[in-house]
Amino acid sequence: MKEVPLKVDEIYVPTKRRKTFEEDKAESLAEDILENGQQRPIQVRQGKGRLVLIEGLHRLEAVKLLGEETIQGYIVSARQF
Repeated sequence: MKEVPLKVDEIYVPTKRRKTFEEDKAESLAEDILENGQQRPIQVRQGKGRLVLIEGLHRLEAVKLLGEETIQGYIVSARQF
């Protein structure tokens, strides 16, 4: 898997995942990213003309707080059930 820069405003966050958001955690991560850089890429998948977040909600929200336009991530394959 290759790590790539992803445009923050092109990533869709499903409602179910958004319900797990904790603002304090995102703010803390934003401080850490500012000091140390992004340590772990997020994971997204392709979905109907957009990227859908799989893993990394707080990292995504943290870079938004920092005003960043891109975030490092992996584009992974969606599993068929």
